Amino acid sequence: MAQKETAPASFNRVAIYVRVSTTYQVDKDSLPMQRQDLVAYAKLMLNTEDYVIFEDAGYSGKNTDRPKYQEMMSQIRNGVFTHLLVWKIDRISRNLLDFATMYKELKDLGVIFVSKNEQFDTSTAMGEAMLKIILVFAELERNMTSERVTATMISRASNGLWNGGRVPYGYNYDIETKKFSLNETEADVVRLIHDSYEDMRSLVRESRMLNERGLRTRAGNLWNPVSLHIILHNVFYCGDYRYNVLKEGDRQKVKDESEWITVSDHHIPIVTREQKKRVISLLDANKRLDRKRNTYKSDKYVHVFAGLLFCGNCGAAMGATPEAAKKDWQYSKYICPTRRKLATACDGKITSDPIVGEFVFNYVLNMLNAQNRFADIHSPEELQSALLTGDTFLYIDHIDRDGLNDLFNMLSSGKIKGAVFGKSAKIKKKKVISELTRLRKEKQKTERALDRLTNLYLYSEDAMSESEFIIQKAKLTNFLDEINEQIGFSNSDEWIQSVSDEEFVRRASEFIIAQKLTDRNYVSYKRLATSVDTAVIKTFVRSIIDSIIMDTGRVKQIIFKNGLSHTFVPK
Repeated sequence: MAQKETAPASFNRVAIYVRVSTTYQVDKDSLPMQRQDLVAYAKLMLNTEDYVIFEDAGYSGKNTDRPKYQEMMSQIRNGVFTHLLVWKIDRISRNLLDFATMYKELKDLGVIFVSKNEQFDTSTAMGEAMLKIILVFAELERNMTSERVTATMISRASNGLWNGGRVPYGYNYDIETKKFSLNETEADVVRLIHDSYEDMRSLVRESRMLNERGLRTRAGNLWNPVSLHIILHNVFYCGDYRYNVLKEGDRQKVKDESEWITVSDHHIPIVTREQKKRVISLLDANKRLDRKRNTYKSDKYVHVFAGLLFCGNCGAAMGATPEAAKKDWQYSKYICPTRRKLATACDGKITSDPIVGEFVFNYVLNMLNAQNRFADIHSPEELQSALLTGDTFLYIDHIDRDGLNDLFNMLSSGKIKGAVFGKSAKIKKKKVISELTRLRKEKQKTERALDRLTNLYLYSEDAMSESEFIIQKAKLTNFLDEINEQIGFSNSDEWIQSVSDEEFVRRASEFIIAQKLTDRNYVSYKRLATSVDTAVIKTFVRSIIDSIIMDTGRVKQIIFKNGLSHTFVPK
């Protein structure tokens, strides 16, 4: 942001907003040219030298989630400016709804919108009418261009042309001849994958078998159920090319079969159509069975600690499954997921709700009791004794000194509002990142890349060719499909709460649990879990705990949401 400090005061105070969407444009003259033109316009046409320039470089116009734009709007709302000046209206947003919302806000605030390139300002009736007309046609042009690109890609696919993307495992692709050929080494593995699944009917067992044989993916990684499912469900391996299957904007949903583009005998097959049909039927049958199991589980079971437990042996996020039903209580057990890939991959022991829950809730209880009677505690050693009160902690020798001192200093400060593990403490620790979190970040990164590519093609002054755009877009969308599929698998054991007011549920959960912990010296987790809805328990746990590290089936470390971290050293 640059500001003219020597300019004389003027009744008109102008906010100048400039934006380009790509690094390519930033490196050219687009930004300097916009700044120069708009400053001159403010001086000559608006008769003022009182202006502030807000500049967003490399941000898309798809929405208004841009730092300088938000800063500018905040100052406009505070009455700092009388005019908003832009080079073209699409510098604000290419989305009609976003722009209409902003324009209505400007009008309510009495701020005049001026577009230098379209030669109008909204202080006149004609300028306002022209603005609305231009917006409608800008939106129409964008939609028509998008439809034309989609139609071109569908036409290419109908003619058997490859629209780009990751070449399927088992094949090589010649860019010059635009033909697929077999990668014999990988093709043998593809045949083994199909044959083995018909025998085993288990993606988990099959991935373990392949890994123990020393077979690896093209990238050199271990096989997993997700990568196997992609190969087994893909009709490409029986010689057919299929396109336009998934919906734009929601790659998890499948279009109506009438919209699919299928080219039979497109390339050399690795497996027969008959075997592919048998394999897909088995996959679909297992999927229906899993859906029934998940529906049943969602009604009766909630994995309280799912997504919070990490294997202290290898660092992987532990997966959750329901334990066999007992007469009066059914709970969850947690296992390191690397066992799904290799039987000898990790020797981290299985744990369960009774073990983790008993430890966590009694430790939280001891923290609350220590906080309530901290006036009688005079040293970290006395605090440690209070925290390890009870038979639950008999195997613990001591608490790591750093974490213990952090808590002692927090309590000594007397500035804590609420519970010691709440958000009032400002201790920052390194967060354990789960595989699901990594996939979600990768998805967001790919979606942003897809947006930048589309904007570069549609609006750049030196636009790329349509064929280059089609190839690059196909690569990104295919990669996004794979990420979405992996997220779908990663989410299969995760309990997702659907509520209208998350904060209300969190506070209600804290209140209910607090009633169960009040005036107690011991918590029976089994009694708690059978007397309180497990969904409430899960919400409470997730509201205070960031992650729990396990070792030999027992709790090794608890990291709270506020950054407080306690590591437990066994005897």
